[in-house]
Amino acid sequence: MEKQLINKVEKMIPEFVKIAKPLWIDFDSETDVLYISFEKPQNADDSVMQDNILVHKRNGEVVGLTILNASKFK
Repeated sequence: MEKQLINKVEKMIPEFVKIAKPLWIDFDSETDVLYISFEKPQNADDSVMQDNILVHKRNGEVVGLTILNASKFK
């Protein structure tokens, strides 16, 4: 289990590096929603739905993402 988790995280490292921002991630398994925040707190002033992803913005900059039905993404 530990090795599998490490392998999965290692595959995501290049994408994390591209973001190059602080990052907070939380997954609610009961609602199947993944929350990704680039700022704490987000304090968004605008949100836009794109497919199953809510993009939260403040002053035009993305401060977070809410991903619905997250376990169904490939």
